[in-house]
Amino acid sequence: MLDGVNRRIERTRRAVARATPLPLMVRCGLGLVFFAAMTVAWPSGVVASRYVVALGLVAAYPAFAPRGRGVTFAILVVVGGWILDTTGGDARVALWRVLSIATLLYLGHTLAALAAVLPHDAIVNADVVATWLARALLVVLISAVLTVIALGLTAELAGDPFVIATLVGLGAAVGTTLLLARMLRRA
Repeated sequence: MLDGVNRRIERTRRAVARATPLPLMVRCGLGLVFFAAMTVAWPSGVVASRYVVALGLVAAYPAFAPRGRGVTFAILVVVGGWILDTTGGDARVALWRVLSIATLLYLGHTLAALAAVLPHDAIVNADVVATWLARALLVVLISAVLTVIALGLTAELAGDPFVIATLVGLGAAVGTTLLLARMLRRA
């Protein structure tokens, strides 16, 4: 038993010694993005309490194991905090919080995908990570603009803008998926 623990410690020490800066920065960014999502989603009373350490550990776990279930668990903790705050308290649903949480979860998910395929000791050109993040930020920007436009249009058309915005969003998602599938078939 003790021999197995010593081997794991030695293997971890070697992995830390061989780590290169860019994959380490991707993993640190992953943890920071999930922690930011948790601070936006959870009620401010929970974030300012002793539970912030537990939220920090949940946010940091995907940075250490991006291929496992830690990413899914972190996303579920963020969503759980959002549901707890918007249904349990008297916090209103604010557009900036919805957009912030969606942006941070998408960035966390895409950084986890990058960290999962990027070995900790890989020598990577900074352009690879910059291009990856630029594409992710472009997706976030387009999504935010379309969300605001859809909410603005539905507020003028009907009494409950969220129902119509949801239907418009689903229609746009299906249309985009069909367009991308058609483009991939041509290529």
